[in-house]
Amino acid sequence: MNMLSFLGETPTIALRNAQKECGEDAIVISTKKIADKKTSGKDMYEVVVALEEEYEKHQKMPKQRMVKQTQVNDVTQTEFIAQFYDFKAEILKMQETILNVQKSLWSPKSQLFDLTIPIEFVDIYNLFEQNEFDTEMTYTILKKTIQQLPPTLKAHPTKIRDFFKLILRRIIPIKHEVPLRKNQRKIVMFVGPTGVGKTTTIAKLAARCAYKLDMDYKVGIITLDSFRVGAIEQLRAYTTIMRLPLEVVKKPEELIEAIIRLKDCNYIFIDTAGSSQYDFDKIDLINEYQTHLEEISIEKTLVLPANIKQTDLQDIYKSYSRVGINYLTFTKLDETKSFGNLISFAHKTKKSVTYFSVGQNVPDDLIVADSNYLIECFMNQHLPKR
Repeated sequence: MNMLSFLGETPTIALRNAQKECGEDAIVISTKKIADKKTSGKDMYEVVVALEEEYEKHQKMPKQRMVKQTQVNDVTQTEFIAQFYDFKAEILKMQETILNVQKSLWSPKSQLFDLTIPIEFVDIYNLFEQNEFDTEMTYTILKKTIQQLPPTLKAHPTKIRDFFKLILRRIIPIKHEVPLRKNQRKIVMFVGPTGVGKTTTIAKLAARCAYKLDMDYKVGIITLDSFRVGAIEQLRAYTTIMRLPLEVVKKPEELIEAIIRLKDCNYIFIDTAGSSQYDFDKIDLINEYQTHLEEISIEKTLVLPANIKQTDLQDIYKSYSRVGINYLTFTKLDETKSFGNLISFAHKTKKSVTYFSVGQNVPDDLIVADSNYLIECFMNQHLPKR
């Protein structure tokens, strides 16, 4: 490798001179000012480059060729013309490529899966992981998308995100809210573990149906929760403020009587005692209440918190399935940044989602279930602004 030196009145001129001669194999080693206008009459800059010998042989250049001599402050400088080549852009490009390759190497938790994520899908895959999306479903979705997504779309990150939004929209089961006709009646029983927010959700929903829909529906509430300290008082406080009737039931045979007393209500919401998903005796007690209702139709909604892992959701669902779950309601969406577990859980259980609870405010922090809302939570990892 030969070291060549060039001069110019400005760094740009020196580099431009270098560019005319040696092609793209010259490497800039240094650029410095060697003469000052005040002392020698003009500024002068020196550029030193290194030139590969292979390039010189190819160009049939002599290893040392003097182009011209310039007198600077009584010192003769030899100016060679060489090509300036800035490697910065190339190095950055190489670093980016290496980073993308590293990101695209997927080491899945299960050895059953063997999938290399294309560079275009790395950000989406990372989003699935950060949202704690089910691993098996992630693999299936990405594999099909890699195979089916048109090549023309793969170069556009926005279109890739839109494509995945479309896929997610198709796999989220949603039960759309359909207000009752004037003479219709609907009874909904809410079940689930202790502390998931059943009572607060019922209060929000009761307020919504009584005051926020186009029609003024009559709403009544029944509580079966005589185990938890303060449970009845909490509901009584809500119903007093909202001027709604409250029935307290302590025995299975009393439930039918309470429903009869609320016969004029369009909506009747039943609050049940929360328990651990492993306390099967309390869960079976819910079925005892149902046996006294004969042919009265009751929807059972399982209330689940958004801030627990997939395996816990599955355990809760398995235990409460014995009461005959119809729908799901998710609470505490404001207490998590991971929403993939909700999507994959709803899809696996094939149970439609009815509502999202996104805070403690009654009745405002209740969202009618919508796939687009949940997808926005998933994509941005936080609740959309309302």
